[in-house]
Amino acid sequence: MLTKKQKELFDYLSKYIAENIISPSFEEMKNAVNLKSKSGIHGLITSLEHRGFIKRLKHKARAIEIIRNINKKYLNTSQPDNAFSISIPLLGSIAAGNPIEAIENPNEFVSIPSNFVTKNNQYFGLKIKGLSMIEKGIFDGDIAIIKKTNIALNGKVAAVLTLDNEITLKTINIEKNKIRLIPSNKNYQEKVYNINEVQIQGTLSGLIRKYN
Repeated sequence: MLTKKQKELFDYLSKYIAENIISPSFEEMKNAVNLKSKSGIHGLITSLEHRGFIKRLKHKARAIEIIRNINKKYLNTSQPDNAFSISIPLLGSIAAGNPIEAIENPNEFVSIPSNFVTKNNQYFGLKIKGLSMIEKGIFDGDIAIIKKTNIALNGKVAAVLTLDNEITLKTINIEKNKIRLIPSNKNYQEKVYNINEVQIQGTLSGLIRKYN
């Protein structure tokens, strides 16, 4: 069973990472759970990692991943087993045709933590193919959790449908009638389209990474 502070930190990490992609700083974590020292946060993180709830990526700052969801085994709660997870449609990394149709009539689903989503919004999972976003911590084989929307603010990571019917995940920047799809890997070049040549399908809400 998790202690109260372990649970508080895990909930904070889950919500923060889902909203910001990167993990919070030690200072932010310390303030969030009302601890006086960063050493206390280090102890909580170590305990969560040992229990298999999170994973720290070596040699990377602010890189914590949520790899396990909390369930009744770890909490003193009377909630049902499925209270902490939901299923969303899972799409391939390359979509032939309009992916919105696949969302409405999906063939495959993936379970995700319920704190990755918000009420009154639709979500779908997108299998990541390639390494163009690795500097954002998004790797080949990851599953991106996408909030369905056709509007995205500049600087947001969005799933975009191109004229080639390819779904690509990039940081976007819209200026007048142009949209720039910006990778997060120096080995890749950004692409520029007329705004009517692409369709925004959603914005990045979280990531799932599976380990063998």
